Amino acid sequence: MNPLKCAFGVTSGKFLGFMVRHRGIEIDQAKVNAILKMPEPRNIHELKSLQGKLAHLRRFISNLAGKCQPFSRLMKKGVPFEWDQACSNAFQSIKSYLMKPLVWQLIYQESH
Repeated sequence: MNPLKCAFGVTSGKFLGFMVRHRGIEIDQAKVNAILKMPEPRNIHELKSLQGKLAHLRRFISNLAGKCQPFSRLMKKGVPFEWDQACSNAFQSIKSYLMKPLVWQLIYQESH
């Protein structure tokens, strides 16, 4: 073990891009801010970047697939990239959802 990379007995810390605390696992605020500061995607590359960032946070976003539904038609091969009002509304909905504090509660089971 490398003692510089080990942390024992800490009350909270960053692990795999998430903040682990006594009350549960929280999103690293830097990851949320990256999405909140993103402008609307202008091409397929930017949309894929957005979807990659959202995939990292998927366990914290209720019904993420439903929220991203308007984006799915833009991902199809041969379909021109046209960002419409439905896509814009979905993007703003996701951003407003991420402004609320999100915690994934840890559930401990006692085994006897």
